[in-house]
Amino acid sequence: MIAASHIRVTITKVEDKPMKKILSAAALTLLASTATFAQQPAPLSPPASTQQSGAMSPSSTATLMATVPGDCVTVTNYYKQNVYDPSDSKIGEIADVLINKEGRITAVIISVGGFLGMGEKDVAAPFEAIRATQKGNEGFLIMNTTKDALKNAPGYKYDRTTTKWVSDKS
Repeated sequence: MIAASHIRVTITKVEDKPMKKILSAAALTLLASTATFAQQPAPLSPPASTQQSGAMSPSSTATLMATVPGDCVTVTNYYKQNVYDPSDSKIGEIADVLINKEGRITAVIISVGGFLGMGEKDVAAPFEAIRATQKGNEGFLIMNTTKDALKNAPGYKYDRTTTKWVSDKS
């Protein structure tokens, strides 16, 4: 049996300086490249060659905005939202928001009537006919018309082949 006084433990420090140097160099390189990348501004408009020809090459970039306009609202403030008449009676629901080739909202499709999708009719209205208003903490969409006027308006159906709204009389 060996007595505890005869055991000698020697701890030697392993030199890890080469590994520390490699890790330090990698960390400094990463920090320097991140700072350099952060200082480079994102392009805000496509290259002049793309602007003139109108053709987009795979390497061209889209126009981006540096800030979001503060006076804008999202499409979700309209899409699938109820529409009310001036006396606060529900007259329909926005089923779609139509955008022209220039990117401007021109019309909305309003679903009116029906119950659980049966007997429902989709009608078109100019976007300007819908007015957003606030009551308390909730937003509402108001249209100066009646449910009967919407029911009597020409109906439309969505054509999945052409991806357009077409008259339901066709």
